[in-house]
Amino acid sequence: MTEKKLLEHRDFVLLWLSGLLVVIGSSAFPIALAVTILDAGGTATTLGLILASRVLSSVILALAGGVWADRYKRKYIMISADLLRAILTVVLVFVTVTDLPTWMIALVVFMMGAGEALGFPASGAILPSILPDRLLPEGNAWRAVTARVGAILGPALGGAMVALIGSEWTFLVTAAFFVVGTILLLPIQETDFERTLTENTFVRELREGLSAVRRMPWVMWLIIMASLQLMVVVGAEVVLLPVVTREEFGGNFVYAAASVAAGLGGGISALFWAKIKVPRPGLWSVLSWMLFSLSLLVLVFPVHPWLVIGVYFIVGLSTEPFGVYWPTAIQREVPRELQARVFSVDHMGSLALMPLGMALVGPITEWVGMTEFLIFAVLFHVVTCIIVLFVPGVIDLKSPTKDPENSSQGEQNQPATSK
Repeated sequence: MTEKKLLEHRDFVLLWLSGLLVVIGSSAFPIALAVTILDAGGTATTLGLILASRVLSSVILALAGGVWADRYKRKYIMISADLLRAILTVVLVFVTVTDLPTWMIALVVFMMGAGEALGFPASGAILPSILPDRLLPEGNAWRAVTARVGAILGPALGGAMVALIGSEWTFLVTAAFFVVGTILLLPIQETDFERTLTENTFVRELREGLSAVRRMPWVMWLIIMASLQLMVVVGAEVVLLPVVTREEFGGNFVYAAASVAAGLGGGISALFWAKIKVPRPGLWSVLSWMLFSLSLLVLVFPVHPWLVIGVYFIVGLSTEPFGVYWPTAIQREVPRELQARVFSVDHMGSLALMPLGMALVGPITEWVGMTEFLIFAVLFHVVTCIIVLFVPGVIDLKSPTKDPENSSQGEQNQPATSK
């Protein structure tokens, strides 16, 4: 079985377990944070601004994280990021119990985002250093499953711990997740590659990462598509799903169940797409991602709770062809000494406009009407998906005139069909 072959690689197993713990800790953290802020008399606006500071710092510092991950061993960058988040989570305990100003909490949360900015590019670029080329799609699929599982378990665990032991102890348990994740990274043997960065300035290395993206129009335009869609479509979905389901059905059950259904769909989808061969991975990824528009369409016509939940399972299925094929394409097409910077540009570019979309969706729906805006967002999502398919290289997730000498992984790797 493909899974057994993958799990024979000790370093990957350690990386996967570490990633699972870190994702769970990162997902549990906002739950304890929200309770802490609201218990201290904070408003929804205060909470929103503090949570936004985490995303903002992650976006602002992503390029710096990419430079450092290309300059130094990626394992050490990930260890530094996890330790930073562990320390900051413990600091939050002392900040909250001593009743210090809210701006200090915001500062700590902002620095938590900096840890994420450090860790994300390195975690995306380290995989080719610990797995053979043929297992990269499966490895990326398992990473996608980790994100889905963590997104489900983290909030559930965070909510349970806050209810049982309080937010301060929840912060300490979350810090322990980061520490154990760090310990698991220590034995990993990362294969080295030629680095040509030591004589360059930091700014020049940033430019090299941006230039690498510009030289591959299919990468650049997919990032632009993601940035616009996360602002208009995903940002709206994140805000409006709990609002609409509570208004239509009362309570939080449908919201929670839909979120879980999307997570389950995403996990199943990631494993499925890792096991099959497709001739046009970019085409399949974009067409599948087009189905995400159903998440908004069902909010226009929320006729039954189980319809919403079922649609969100399909929405989860739609996301993971990109989760498998996109990082594999970057790992294959981009020279290894540039991969972390390209992942950082992807991270920054994709998320840069999402906070703006989340902030504006409320005023816009009040101005033009929720139904009208949701229909516009559905059409916007579908049209932008269609347009990007005309960019050379998108349907194959591969540069049409790629010079083999500039490829880090050689010929295109497709997932091996399991027997």
